[in-house]
Amino acid sequence: MRRVSRRAFTVAALSTLVPAAGAAARPRRVAAGEMRGMWLATVFLRDWPSRAGLPAAAQRAELCAHLDTAVRRRLNTVFFQVRPSADAFWPSPYEPWSQFLTGIQGQDPGWDPLGTAVQEAHARGLELHAWFNPYRVASHTDLTRLAARHPARLNPDWVVPYGGRLFYNPGLPQVRAFVEDAILDAVRRYPVDGVHFDDYFYPYPVEGGLFDDDQAYAAHGGGFTSRAAWRRHNIDLLVQETAARLRMLRPAARFGVSPFGVWRNAETDPRGSDTRAGVQTYDDLYADTRKWVRSGWLDYICPQIYWHIGFRAADYATLLPWWAGVTQGTRTQLYVGEALYRAGDPAQPAAWRDPAELSRHLTLAKRYPQARGHVFFAAKEVGADPAGAMARVVADHYGQPAQPPR
Repeated sequence: MRRVSRRAFTVAALSTLVPAAGAAARPRRVAAGEMRGMWLATVFLRDWPSRAGLPAAAQRAELCAHLDTAVRRRLNTVFFQVRPSADAFWPSPYEPWSQFLTGIQGQDPGWDPLGTAVQEAHARGLELHAWFNPYRVASHTDLTRLAARHPARLNPDWVVPYGGRLFYNPGLPQVRAFVEDAILDAVRRYPVDGVHFDDYFYPYPVEGGLFDDDQAYAAHGGGFTSRAAWRRHNIDLLVQETAARLRMLRPAARFGVSPFGVWRNAETDPRGSDTRAGVQTYDDLYADTRKWVRSGWLDYICPQIYWHIGFRAADYATLLPWWAGVTQGTRTQLYVGEALYRAGDPAQPAAWRDPAELSRHLTLAKRYPQARGHVFFAAKEVGADPAGAMARVVADHYGQPAQPPR
């Protein structure tokens, strides 16, 4: 795809504001600040690139095509996954090049995906938030399969095998410092508009699995009432320290998290939501997302409310007002994570086969002033839109361009 220069994009954008002959000489109104985002996932080649080992020019063209799709759908922000598995989509001095680029971890792809993404997104009037997974190392348990100079291979005591995968141990202070340094290297190098964490902190529970952090707990868990409290403290520190360091390093960039949609069920904690979810972030991922909001550590939170209106165990219409209540009166803005990937899927409940389901989510959200926009998972579906749900959202709600909320 031909590269679009900033000047060319500006001219094209301005041309959309010029009224037709005879029309009132008044530019098209731009809606007030509203998040209209999409996640662009790279782990396991989910959205991009289409396959590992493509020539650099082809990878770049595919990436730009996703950005063009975001513009066409009248979105304004892309959350680009640049550290999916303790690796990098930029020339990092801390971690190897991602295997998802070339098929070989540590192999230079011959270009700079993150640098290019920032430049090309900004040329199109899009914000670019760099999306990082803090602790996932590999989808296997064999350290020898990692690049020779991979930090996990050089520091095997940093790593815990669990559920057939490798994870950095959040209970080790040296791990936390390293993860923060690796992430903030990208912030130093590029004018990203935000730093974004997803829902993975301590790993999701695996039946019969044991996350063996006994030694770390013995060394660092003194003074805590339980291992669970200590684990939550470890994740609190990661979030609090990342927020503070980001504000020192690049004050204009925002920090946000997209957690699993249920903090705690009300039957577990009266402050929780009226849900019956099988996973609770506070108890299972040791992520006290409510605390992060109430403490002012986050600029935004984007809970993954990936269920339809009327779903008994976790109703979208129940969780949306709950999160609105959590963010009310805080400095943290609320965006809603939307499960576009479920639309039209025959394996999903019948509600998802109705192209209007997601549009109804946005209609409902307008009742809550705390909800400042929506982020769609994920880029592949934003483009292909097999059920027409994204087109319906655009037709019903995105008739005008909008700046991201600040």
